[in-house]
Amino acid sequence: MEPQKNLCAQIPLSLHSRVREEQEKAGQPLSTYITQLLTDYYSKGEKSMQFTKTLAIQISEDLFNRIKDHLEREKQRTGRKLSQKDFVIGLIEQALAEAEQRDTMEAMEAEVGGDADAG
Repeated sequence: MEPQKNLCAQIPLSLHSRVREEQEKAGQPLSTYITQLLTDYYSKGEKSMQFTKTLAIQISEDLFNRIKDHLEREKQRTGRKLSQKDFVIGLIEQALAEAEQRDTMEAMEAEVGGDADAG
C-alpha cells in the first residue's frame, strides 16, 4: 500500500454537507471517497489542466439565434445538450484539422513534384 499523508482544508459548510452526503451514498469511508474524487479529477483533468486563453467574438443576433436554434434541435435529436462553447470549439477543431490535412497533402505533392523536377 502506498504511504498515506493527511490533507486538511477549510471548505464551505454547504460543500462539506454535499460531499458527506455523496460519500454516504457511495458507502465509502471519507478518505476513500475523497481519494477517488481527486484521482478521477486528475486522471481526466489532463485536458482541463492545460492553460487556456479566451477567444471572444461578436456575431450578429441572427447568427446567434441560428446557433441557439441548431443546438436546441440537436438536443431534441440526440437527447444530449451541447454547449455553445463545445459547439464552437468543435467547429474550430474541425476546420483546423481539414486545413492541416490540406497543408500536408500540398506539402507531399510539392515534394513529389520537386523530386520529378530533380530527375
